[in-house]
Amino acid sequence: MAGPSSDRLDRIVTEARRAADTRERGYREQALKIYPWICGRCAREFTRANLRELTVHHRDHNHNHNPPNGSNWELLCLYCHDNEHQRQLEAVSGDPGTTGSAATATHSPFANLKRILENKD
Repeated sequence: MAGPSSDRLDRIVTEARRAADTRERGYREQALKIYPWICGRCAREFTRANLRELTVHHRDHNHNHNPPNGSNWELLCLYCHDNEHQRQLEAVSGDPGTTGSAATATHSPFANLKRILENKD
């Protein structure tokens, strides 16, 4: 059911999307001027023909933190950017199979080694 509150919500969402698009265009353009067109992880080089595959990654994962000197940005190809965000999600979730995870090992494979060796005699 459309009403005044629905129209207002639609306007708010539209304005938020427009602001995010404008902000993204601004920092992307800045980052492409500051940094060479090379992926910061895999070192793949980009030209105007494939520049759409080079993304701006926010190092602190805060898309609103856009210092003009670019200190919170790095250019990553689509694949490395996806990988970085997946690694971040896994680290936050505590998945022990990931690098940088907050989980710690609980098994000590050598805990009984001394006893085992002593019993062999």
